Amino acid sequence: MNNFTFQNTTKIIFGKGNESTVGSEVSKYSKKVLLHYGGGSIKKSGLYDKVVNSLKEAGVEYIELGGVKPNPRLSLIYEGIDLCRKNDIDFILAVGGGSVIDSAKGIAVGVLYDGDVWDLYTRKGSTEKALPIGTILTIPAAGSESSGSSVVTKEEGQLKRDIGYDFIKPQFSILNPELCSTLPPYQVACGAADIMAHIMERYFTNTPNVELTDRLSEATLLTVINNIPRVLEDLNDYDAFAEVMWAGTIAHNGLLGTGRQEDWSSHKIEHELSGIYDIAHGAGLAIVFPAWMKYVYKTNVDRFVQFAVRVWKVEQDFANPEKTVLEGIARMEDFFRSIGLPVRLSEAGITDDRFEEMAQKAIDAVEEDSFGSFRELKKEDIVNIYKLAK
Repeated sequence: MNNFTFQNTTKIIFGKGNESTVGSEVSKYSKKVLLHYGGGSIKKSGLYDKVVNSLKEAGVEYIELGGVKPNPRLSLIYEGIDLCRKNDIDFILAVGGGSVIDSAKGIAVGVLYDGDVWDLYTRKGSTEKALPIGTILTIPAAGSESSGSSVVTKEEGQLKRDIGYDFIKPQFSILNPELCSTLPPYQVACGAADIMAHIMERYFTNTPNVELTDRLSEATLLTVINNIPRVLEDLNDYDAFAEVMWAGTIAHNGLLGTGRQEDWSSHKIEHELSGIYDIAHGAGLAIVFPAWMKYVYKTNVDRFVQFAVRVWKVEQDFANPEKTVLEGIARMEDFFRSIGLPVRLSEAGITDDRFEEMAQKAIDAVEEDSFGSFRELKKEDIVNIYKLAK
């Protein structure tokens, strides 16, 4: 196990009806906020009215900025930065899923940054401060409600890039599984794949002696695998949705990566996929992750055997460990298909070949000629992974 420091200061307020307390939580930080959200779903569900009434009761003034799209756009972040500066806003309340929260984080760092916020996402600039934010989560998926990361898309050039700072972790996040009951089933399934990917990016490591976080990761994966079918059968199953929502937070709050080297190659490879084709991030991960596994498993066969046996209940073939590994990957693909997700580019309707372009963009994003800690990947490796995903 490696040395580590773990600290996550996001206050999690979990359970039924807690969205009504948002005004009192926000008032601890500000009396004038930016209310940031996506489309019209929070208004149709009644959540918008609850939030606005709670803010008013607490004496909190708000200015709205809706319109966040999946794979949140840089152009809206620019608009939010301008709104905050012109109206002396000093707190951002994000009501929605990971895209809304990531957009809010982009605005939060951009308001206090003396320059183009995109420079932070491309590592051409740096910052040490941001406006505080709070969240009401409506989609268990990205884990952005307690993470220090944000991913946004620049329309020009179809570039999807990320930042990571501890100080952009939300001050508080309200998680009520009841708020998820109106989600489209496909969106729920995409969220499950995103949660699982966050765990697996940490699980596939070459760091030895990490049994505790191995077991925690496996338990969190199994929780998602066991409960997502229940959720998709009945979106009003509070208990099943509660398990998935909490798993989504645990998957990306840093705990599962303690003491071990992580590998975020699949996310980097997928970012270029959804950056160009604008498919749901979770769907892209369901396509990319199995292909990555098939390409790298020989680097550490024992770890993939463990994954197959403990997570997917494959009977271990001691004489042929590769057979065990491939069966585990196949069962993961079967699971993704069973919840309505694609596991091949063709299944997502992507038939053209822009592999060279995407691979080059993925390399350009890290400003190196390779990335990956489980196995180093160069441009040609990334192209080969895309080919495996066809």
